[in-house]
Amino acid sequence: MSNSKAIEYRDVIIVGAGLSGIAAAYHLQSKLPGKGYVILEGRKAMGGTWDLFRYPGIRSDSDIQTLGYGFRPWLGDRSIVDGASIANYIRETASVYGIDRHIRFDHKVVKVSWSSAEAFWTIEVTAEENQTRFFSCRFLFMCCGYYDYSQGYQPSWPKMDAYKGVVVHPQHWPEKLDYNNKHVLVIGSGATAVTLVPAMAEKVAHITMLQRSPTYIVSRPAKDFIANFFFRVLPPTFAHTLARWKNLLLTMYFYNFARMRPARTKKAILQMASKELGKEYDVHTHFNPRYNPWDQRLCIVPDGDLFAAIRSGKVSIVTDEIECFTENGLLLRSGKNIEADIIVTATGLNLKLIGGADILVDGEKLDASKTFSYKGMMLNDVPNFAFAVGYTNASWTLKCELVAEYVCRLLKCMDKNGYVFCTPRLKDESILALAPIDLTSGYIKRSEHLLPRQGSKNPWRLYQNYALDLLTLRFCRVQDGTMEFTKQVSSTSNHSQYVGSAHLRK
Repeated sequence: MSNSKAIEYRDVIIVGAGLSGIAAAYHLQSKLPGKGYVILEGRKAMGGTWDLFRYPGIRSDSDIQTLGYGFRPWLGDRSIVDGASIANYIRETASVYGIDRHIRFDHKVVKVSWSSAEAFWTIEVTAEENQTRFFSCRFLFMCCGYYDYSQGYQPSWPKMDAYKGVVVHPQHWPEKLDYNNKHVLVIGSGATAVTLVPAMAEKVAHITMLQRSPTYIVSRPAKDFIANFFFRVLPPTFAHTLARWKNLLLTMYFYNFARMRPARTKKAILQMASKELGKEYDVHTHFNPRYNPWDQRLCIVPDGDLFAAIRSGKVSIVTDEIECFTENGLLLRSGKNIEADIIVTATGLNLKLIGGADILVDGEKLDASKTFSYKGMMLNDVPNFAFAVGYTNASWTLKCELVAEYVCRLLKCMDKNGYVFCTPRLKDESILALAPIDLTSGYIKRSEHLLPRQGSKNPWRLYQNYALDLLTLRFCRVQDGTMEFTKQVSSTSNHSQYVGSAHLRK
């Protein structure tokens, strides 16, 4: 490695200062206070998704008791929380625990390179004013999620250039977009659309949600009265734990019931929509998906706000396909025209593994799609490397905190036994490659070819189940026979001068 590079060393480097990155830093500094670390954040602010998205109504799609951190109670009275409040909660958490002092903003990771001879990662970063900087570490922890922050998914429809109005994608919402008394058309039926529509309905003349196919939509109270009762009568930490487990177990129960009894679950969800909208409303057309519950994510609407907006007459739902754009709106396959001053393309997200950075292992570029995911957090044959990706059927943070705890257990085991690096090895040739995520959602299917596989057996199987992950990541042995540990490093590289003083460099 060239001495001409100014390389900044840390024991652990965390990439991403969103929900999972701040959680990783908290667990690392509380369980391994001697480890030096830095968080590299590609944007100019922390908060990740919750700072990036600014469209009207942006909010959590799961309860804050499980989306928030297990180590820091959420003290507000709402369970479904707006995006700005979540971003503030992340920033406050980083400040309270001194994590914010370890963040380097505007540091976008473009390449990470592992050397087995040196037992180090080298991280190439594009920083302010397009400067190239280099960091190195023993252990690399990727906490940047799997969304592409640079652009959302935008299909190409015929004659889009013909439209004379304003087209907006929610991921890049214009700060000063005026939609007062305008006719708005939202294309999409997922979480973004069902959030946007009732939020915009208060100001628009009328808003239409155009969906090619419906999504399961479930109303849920914006305030969790049981959790709020816990906080009134119990110490905050104990109340938070009870509320968190209550919601976690209910979520697991509903998910498993839906998978085992899809017909009954579907009937109950449609009955709920019919009760909200009345018998005259065509629930069968507009709220009856072609797939079973939890083949794709369900959408939560707090206090039934979408249903209320439909009842008010300010919102219409149209289930149809786009023939082409027109000068004033859209022509649908049915022959119907919808005119709109503003068209919002709530058509979904693109996935981008580890922020799009290149990964090299001993000089060879890694193709992540040809790897297997070990415990949903590491890749086979990639040493001293972990990533935090949350649940698709529960709150993101639940899995990310378990992964952070496991990384700390792993590092403690290595320190105790004098190991320099660890590598998951796929030794069982009978393990079959399965789809990475058991959902049929468009954003998953579009990007399946980019993602690591899951295996047909433990520890390569991804169960999307908090109880099983709790056993696997918090209590099962780190030295499980699959993880290979290495003690010796043959090289006498320039990095060796840093090892003795590494813990001082925080």
